[in-house]
Amino acid sequence: MKFESQLVAKPYFIFALILFAGQILFGLLMGMQYINGDVGFPYIPFNVARMVHTNLLIVWLLFGFMGASYYLVPEEAETELYSPLLAKITFWVFAVAGVATILGYLLVPYAELAKLTHNELLPTMGREFLEQPTITKIGIVIVCLAFVFNVGMTILKGRKTVINMVLITGLIGLAVFFLFSFYNPENLVLDKFFWWFVIHLWVEGVWELIMGALLAFVLIKVTGVDREHIEKWLYVIIAMALISGLIGMGHHFFFIGPPEYWLWMGSIFSALEPVPFFMMVLFAFKMVNERRREHANKIAVTWAKGTAVMAFLGAGVWGFLHTLAPVNYYTHGSQLTAAHGHLAFFGAYAMVVMCVISYAMPIMRGRPQGNCEKAQKVEAISFWLMCIAMCSITLALTAAGAWQVALQRIPDSGDALSFMATQDELVSFYWARLVFGVMFALGLVAYFISFFISKYPEPIEAKVA
Repeated sequence: MKFESQLVAKPYFIFALILFAGQILFGLLMGMQYINGDVGFPYIPFNVARMVHTNLLIVWLLFGFMGASYYLVPEEAETELYSPLLAKITFWVFAVAGVATILGYLLVPYAELAKLTHNELLPTMGREFLEQPTITKIGIVIVCLAFVFNVGMTILKGRKTVINMVLITGLIGLAVFFLFSFYNPENLVLDKFFWWFVIHLWVEGVWELIMGALLAFVLIKVTGVDREHIEKWLYVIIAMALISGLIGMGHHFFFIGPPEYWLWMGSIFSALEPVPFFMMVLFAFKMVNERRREHANKIAVTWAKGTAVMAFLGAGVWGFLHTLAPVNYYTHGSQLTAAHGHLAFFGAYAMVVMCVISYAMPIMRGRPQGNCEKAQKVEAISFWLMCIAMCSITLALTAAGAWQVALQRIPDSGDALSFMATQDELVSFYWARLVFGVMFALGLVAYFISFFISKYPEPIEAKVA
């Protein structure tokens, strides 16, 4: 580890993984509720479990991005972090606010929570993924501003690299687009229109810049490929991601009231969105194949390659499956959407955070060459368990979505099954999802265990090719 201030990333990583475990537990609860709606009722009904599941996803990824940035930026800028103290204060403010909000969801009825937090003063609650009380949203803005300021000042006083520039652009975009969560118009069309300015422009816009920068950093460290070569690839990938992703937001505007031209613009540009993810696959494997050294932390290399492949499958292939307007007319909001969402979030963002943790955490714990061989083998098991499980969950949900469309949406109104009757027909697919969800949880447990294996039966050293 080059700079002492990089250690501030450690609590962010640890807390991110704790929240990740919580997200998976609530995902398993929801999996059981899909089969038997009475599970957990009345203590944790389905709507609360889903709210906690999705909010934990967002919060743990934000903690992961922040930790990765605090580790990456000083090393790229070749200077200590501007204010380690600010980073520590930001961590505790965000952690306390996040935990308090989740406990609020679980312990207080949502309508009562809105009253307690005086949502009437600035109504922002009640929208999917943005259920946080207004006071929590204000806290998130303060945390993001402090975080972007800290990272930005570090970059300004140090070396300016392409990776740092791409990363800070993504982080600024993350903070700016979140401000649309405070705009809650009464008109439902306007509400949904601007709601997607947060959701889509995060996950299919600025988050892709963050992902590209993190992946490029890890590849430089584990392959030794010339920085200029990696940076050229990064420029092309982020350009394609922004060109396709920004206008591709139109695929969310198909059937909510905006003009018909979005049917064409959304379909055309959304069809281009798999391109940057495919380029990311080529990028990762090309860099690894051209590596100038064999890094001892081999599992970090595996995570890097796996991130590119799974992101392409989830965000690219499964996104394209139902992004064209004539197809989306039937599939919108079906289990196909859930299939795409699960694989895309895991492949693109969860895996890149775990990739950085896999590379950086051993270094912060005094193991510059990575964890021992035994620990890496356990982590490899966790990698394959989680990837296979998530692919299987995606296939189960894809089959469920296709059957749902066939039963509920394609037939004439007289022959179509109702929503609940259709759900009864999908129970076997939900059982499959639950089984593979347990498998995924076991993979996450193995990931945790790998960091507690500390003995070195054989010395691991970086070998120069």
